Amino acid sequence: QVQLAESGGGLVQAGGSLRLSCAASGRIVSIYSMGWYRQAPGKQRELVATMTRGGTINYADSVKGRFTISGNIDHIHLQMNSLKPEDTAVYYCNAFAKDDYWGQGTQVTVSS
Repeated sequence: QVQLAESGGGLVQAGGSLRLSCAASGRIVSIYSMGWYRQAPGKQRELVATMTRGGTINYADSVKGRFTISGNIDHIHLQMNSLKPEDTAVYYCNAFAKDDYWGQGTQVTVSS
């Protein structure tokens, strides 16, 4: 079992920045990758950024050049710059360790 604790998020104006953090606990040695997903109202959950234990990073095209994922396999951050209203969503921390584990989600709201 892996437990995830998220922090960060909030309300920001377009063009602003926010930083999300996620700490994993439990069977950390079994984690292969961690990352962030988001879900906007009425839409499916989508990948934002992921990072494997080996350091391979993947970004959604919509956030490339604006968002940066960093950290270690048990503690990751998502620096979000140049935020747009379309970035508004609930952001979920994810850990993959044979199964998917999810945080409780944190709201990010970008006003225009």
